[in-house]
Amino acid sequence: MFTALCAGYVQPFGGHPTHGPALYSPAMPKVCHVCSKGPAFGHSRSHSMVASKRRFEPNLQRVRIDDGGTPRRVYVCTRCLKAGKVVKAP
Repeated sequence: MFTALCAGYVQPFGGHPTHGPALYSPAMPKVCHVCSKGPAFGHSRSHSMVASKRRFEPNLQRVRIDDGGTPRRVYVCTRCLKAGKVVKAP
């Protein structure tokens, strides 16, 4: 188990090396469940062109999806919802 926690080990998306897979927690990251789109970073430019850091959040919606026969709530971006990449749970 120690080798799994050493440098170079990459845990699959949605899990933790010691706690196992993360199904849902109130502190979920702002990442799309389908395409893994997350926040982008850039600058706000004022009239005098002073650059201050800002964060562009993806348009995520919390939807109830059918994940292998089990309904669960995840964050999905509106582009994936519009493209029909998820199956909503009844």
